[in-house]
Amino acid sequence: MRKDERGQGRAMVSPFPGRGFAAFLFDMDGTILSSIAAAERVWASWARRHGLDVGAFLPTIHGRRSVETVRRLALPGVDPEAEAAAITLAEIEDVTGVAAIAGAPAFLAALPAGRWAIVTSAPRALALRRLEAAGLPVPEVMITGEDVEHGKPAPDCFLLAADRLGVSAGECLAFEDAAAGIAAAEAAGCAVVVITATHGHPLATRHFDAPGYEALSVSPGAAGSLILDAR
Repeated sequence: MRKDERGQGRAMVSPFPGRGFAAFLFDMDGTILSSIAAAERVWASWARRHGLDVGAFLPTIHGRRSVETVRRLALPGVDPEAEAAAITLAEIEDVTGVAAIAGAPAFLAALPAGRWAIVTSAPRALALRRLEAAGLPVPEVMITGEDVEHGKPAPDCFLLAADRLGVSAGECLAFEDAAAGIAAAEAAGCAVVVITATHGHPLATRHFDAPGYEALSVSPGAAGSLILDAR
């Protein structure tokens, strides 16, 4: 479902009528913060060193763990684990331009502690660095690339986040921006909101989408559930 009118004077309505959620699960890059410029600087440099077509390669890096991106290329003589570690170090050093998605700080601040998690493909050290750069809080539960054997689009990360919050994934609402993450959330049984703030081109999905969080809010539902409202 798409929301085409987002006028500030509109009444708040729920994109999921009659449904409350036990917890909200957020991807990080492109969903609650924008790191696309920093990430693409690092990856473009790496791609040039390996003789890749940078323009064709960069769209493939989003939403997946670095090691899986490198491994998928099957470059001769390249150790995916070593290359991914080097890329992560470069990304930790470059946080220029990393910033919160519009409305994300206030939206996250309104959520009860212990009722939301971050579910990211980034390594923990990089996730913490980018959250700090964007001025965003670190939740009680944060699942990172090291925490699961199979990264997105496998559902493992969302299933683990829900488990650590003490709820089932089917009771959760996932916020995502990339195709791999959306597929992971769907496979875990989550409802999905697609955040389009960093999309250069429309991403065709069946899910409700929003350009950020300025027109979104959360209200209490039955039995303490969380209801997403949208203007």
